[in-house]
Amino acid sequence: MNLAAPNWMAVAACVVVSMVTGSLWFSPKLFFPSWWEAIGKKGDTPVGTPVTWVLLIMTSVIQALFVALFVGAVGRAAGGVTTASGVTTGLFLWMGCVAPAGLSNKLFAGRIKAWSIETGHHLINYLAFGAILGTWH
Repeated sequence: MNLAAPNWMAVAACVVVSMVTGSLWFSPKLFFPSWWEAIGKKGDTPVGTPVTWVLLIMTSVIQALFVALFVGAVGRAAGGVTTASGVTTGLFLWMGCVAPAGLSNKLFAGRIKAWSIETGHHLINYLAFGAILGTWH
């Protein structure tokens, strides 16, 4: 795969979407209180250090880049990159890699509720990434 092939502006848009969806999903009015409790935390909520935020952005870039590479590869194999093929690719990557990997980490920790909240956020991101990358290829 050629790393020059992805639309880097679309990858950047995916990173922005990831930050926005994360801010909303894990807001106090949505899932943060339930998630915080589900991971066994109490008390003050974290703000995160600058290193935390840099690493978070880096992971979003990596995820968006790999979704872009797969959207391109699957789209080319299927006869063309489209919004639908992008969303389908995002769904399959989430279903085959992200959700099971996260579940295997949470099963032994007894944190299924945390997994459902976290993987729900990842699902939203992977579908959005696929739509963005399939449309803006």
